[in-house]
Amino acid sequence: MAKRDYYEILGVGKTATAEEIKKAYRKKAIEYHPDKNPGDKAAEEKFKEAAEAYDVLSDTQKRQRYDQFGHAGVGGASSSGGYGGGMSMDDIFSQFGDIFGGHFGGFSGFGGFGSSRGGRRVNRGSDLRVKVKLNLSEIAKGVDKKIKVKKAVTCRTCQGSGAEGANSTKTCETCHGNGVVTRVTNTFLGQMQTQTTCPTCNGEGTVITKKCPACSGEGIVRDDEIITISIPAGVGEGMQLSMSGKGNAARHGGVNGDLLILIEEEPHPELIRDDNDLLYSLLLSVPQAALGGEVEVPTIDGKAKVKIEPGTQPGKVLRLRNKGLPSVHNYGTGDLLVNVSVYIPETLSESEKATLSGLENSPNFQPKKSMKEKIFSKFRNMFD
Repeated sequence: MAKRDYYEILGVGKTATAEEIKKAYRKKAIEYHPDKNPGDKAAEEKFKEAAEAYDVLSDTQKRQRYDQFGHAGVGGASSSGGYGGGMSMDDIFSQFGDIFGGHFGGFSGFGGFGSSRGGRRVNRGSDLRVKVKLNLSEIAKGVDKKIKVKKAVTCRTCQGSGAEGANSTKTCETCHGNGVVTRVTNTFLGQMQTQTTCPTCNGEGTVITKKCPACSGEGIVRDDEIITISIPAGVGEGMQLSMSGKGNAARHGGVNGDLLILIEEEPHPELIRDDNDLLYSLLLSVPQAALGGEVEVPTIDGKAKVKIEPGTQPGKVLRLRNKGLPSVHNYGTGDLLVNVSVYIPETLSESEKATLSGLENSPNFQPKKSMKEKIFSKFRNMFD
């Protein structure tokens, strides 16, 4: 299923400000909130869809990549299908719930429908960045790459809880499981109520009484992981893709970070990339340029035959349609542009000199006026 445009999902234009985007997301999230639409799967998907759009458009760097490369720039490498970028409902509430007011995930004060999620803090793992080198053939077709990364992974012994067993945790006595501490102070304006993260449990609502020996209570350990990255066709040097949830695991079963993939392009021995076009410099001999014929030029996936017209001049560009690279936005395929040069020999034998001397005064070997004017025009344009 093709993803909808993020701006269209939130109902804003591409020039929308950060505040306009936040306001539009809040409106959509309230409309499709699961507490307001219990059991409605369609509303739940729209809720996740809006959260994914806000996740990208509210982040300056992600928004810039999305505007430049579309979905491929922010989720083209994601292995998860559907909307939400692989985000669960808990992920969404932990990251964006505070825009509704109150504490994380709460709808308190809006519409009268509350949330049982409370204000517990959900840990988030850090993002990982890797570089992937691609040749032109891989860029042209897209490719799956398997990479091994050392990262924080969920502890298998405790399944990420950090506790040795089921009875090794207890409700935090300071915040009574809420994750936040409410304080009321008297001021000359009256009573003022403030909420802060619980200092005892760090906002988690529970404390560990007996730590898992494998991870020392952290819920994560360092280990190697093999990750398959699906890279779409048409990517380029410096482009960054992302895989949601494939970064470092979070403490105590929180939300995993993302894997950010920076594309590096390996130089081709004969072809030069210019956006989606490819450039090749073809060097002809004097007889080939004068007499014409057929030559082979390299392409991404082999060779292609090119017809050389008699009297082909240096600087002529031959265009091979659709022999370039595909657009990452699926806007079509570039061309292969063959720039013609003519080799003039640096040394000649006596017989070769005699042959050329005999042709020197031939009218066909004298540059025509129209050719002189054309060359002069190109020369002049270099300085305009």
